[in-house]
Amino acid sequence: MICDYIYISKVYVKRKYVLPLFLVFQIVFLKVLVFFPEFVERWYSNGLYVFLSKTSRTLLGQIPLSVGDILYGILIVYLLVRIVKTRKSWRLAWKDNLLKIASSLSIAYFLFHFLWAFNYYRVPLFKKMGIKKEYTMEELIAFTQKLIVKTNTLHLQITTNKNVKVTNPYSQNSIFTMTQNGYDNLAKEHSFLVYKIPSQKKSLFSLPLTYMGFGGYLNPFTNEAQVNAKIPKYGFPNVVCHEMAHQIGYGSESECNFIGFLACIKNDDLYFQYSAYANALRYCLANIALKDETTFEKLKTTLHPGILENYKESELFWKQYDTFIDKGFHAFYNQFLKLNQQEDGMESYSKYLDLLVNYYKGNRL
Repeated sequence: MICDYIYISKVYVKRKYVLPLFLVFQIVFLKVLVFFPEFVERWYSNGLYVFLSKTSRTLLGQIPLSVGDILYGILIVYLLVRIVKTRKSWRLAWKDNLLKIASSLSIAYFLFHFLWAFNYYRVPLFKKMGIKKEYTMEELIAFTQKLIVKTNTLHLQITTNKNVKVTNPYSQNSIFTMTQNGYDNLAKEHSFLVYKIPSQKKSLFSLPLTYMGFGGYLNPFTNEAQVNAKIPKYGFPNVVCHEMAHQIGYGSESECNFIGFLACIKNDDLYFQYSAYANALRYCLANIALKDETTFEKLKTTLHPGILENYKESELFWKQYDTFIDKGFHAFYNQFLKLNQQEDGMESYSKYLDLLVNYYKGNRL
């Protein structure tokens, strides 16, 4: 009996180290995987992931509530309870507690990558589409001028008044449904950007997301596109299309901004087109303002006042929730992106101008 107890104890001790060691193995494995994007592209992004994502969206897409948010909520409550229960044991059992934490992280890390995040290591979109990454200041200004003309035209078509801001008349659920049209049209030109089996949800954590400074996110475990229901509605279609780009297997924020833009402007609806053009124009103007304030001011005067009112609407919205919370989460997310193949961190969002400017050198805006 004593021998059996000693044997079982040794086996238990060894098992405690299995998952923490597996976490180390995963980290090393990903360091190697970065050198094999074609393998990831073929066998995961265009293979296993297609099956996994379609299965998740088929099972959860028709459920009106965000299953992923509910699971996160349950997890947060569980963690708080565990912290309270184990707070007195940390001094005596700190090693066992650390091993349990490492084991839990190991499982979560595996599921995160297996269910979605291996897409960070696929072939970059600029290579697949043959798009250059660099552009000159002159090219950016020329592209911005074209964007201004396009955005002004759409704004006037919608409002018939240069001074009035655009107010999207659709419900958020209607916008979710309408996004499919843009992706269907986009897939006719780029078949690898096809989107099927919708699963877009209004996040149950919209208020926390607002304080964190995020318009939405993809839940990698349930493959639901979570959108902040509080953001100004004129920009809502663009955010939804961005999160849908994550669902079809793109991890890079710059690539998803680019794909979301294309899906919006290919939509037959003017409000979708305006959402994308206004967002892209804002990125362009912000980029120019950092390098050439004089040119920025000149370009700004050519915008319809109503477009500036939409920009002001967004600025005032985010400003009222501007606290240390969003700065802290942005700093955390900045490091998270850098650890996941996006060396520019939060600047990756604006890096989609690299794709946008160069794509439209050979394509009509």
